[in-house]
Amino acid sequence: MGARPGVLVISHGSPDAEWVRLVDEAVRDVRLPEGVPIVSSFLECVEGRLIQDGIDELEARGVDEMFVLPLFVSSGSTHVDDIRQAFGLPPAAFRAGELEPFRVRARVTVGLPIDDDPIIAELIADNVRELSIAPEREALLLIAHGSRERGLNRIWRDGMRKLAARVRELGGFARAETAMLLPDQAACVMRALTKRQAHAGGAAPADGCCAVPAAGPETDAVIVAPLFLSRGYFTNTVIPARLSGFDYRYNGKALLPNPAISRWMERQLEGWLGGAGQSG
Repeated sequence: MGARPGVLVISHGSPDAEWVRLVDEAVRDVRLPEGVPIVSSFLECVEGRLIQDGIDELEARGVDEMFVLPLFVSSGSTHVDDIRQAFGLPPAAFRAGELEPFRVRARVTVGLPIDDDPIIAELIADNVRELSIAPEREALLLIAHGSRERGLNRIWRDGMRKLAARVRELGGFARAETAMLLPDQAACVMRALTKRQAHAGGAAPADGCCAVPAAGPETDAVIVAPLFLSRGYFTNTVIPARLSGFDYRYNGKALLPNPAISRWMERQLEGWLGGAGQSG
């Protein structure tokens, strides 16, 4: 590797200063070998700290080997696909990216989003533990943003199902299901779980738009866990609105603030920095 490695963390960004602060704190707490710079950048909404600004800052500090860490929850995110394509990587699902190519001289390695990482599964299990009374009689419903793009929707769905299975095992839940807000699946899945409307057991349609869960063990309660980086409009407003009229337990806890996010970033970086011959 080159003489100077550096790390560029990319998250979506928000006009909410608290959202930005939580991301910045998680990045600040990442432990790196001395002399390896790390910069937090944003796809949008944070003027002067966009992705190209972060690239320029690292290269101005002499970085010629750059690890790009997408702080997003799924490889199926259109934003992740756009970012990867703007760094010269192929599309994830036969769609053209919406970002102009970045100006970058350093050699770039692009890491992976959260997907079904076991560190994040433990974080979610901890978030919902206070809601659980008798997990062997409870169902977990993991809700995330999702995508209408068919290929990306499939990536979202596969990653969420694996993550939900990890959380189910950690929490001892009777079953675990997933739903996306885009397309709108939350009420459909909740209706099946709470048996408010009869559904024949079976797999979801191929496009995942209905996402009716297959028949499973009967449960007494549904615990809803949001798969979002930070609390905000989707966790506070959209999810409760989509589930209006249903009985469920929900505390709205997102992934941040939590030191596990910094640990997740560190684990991605360990292997890359090891290849650089860095001690850590």
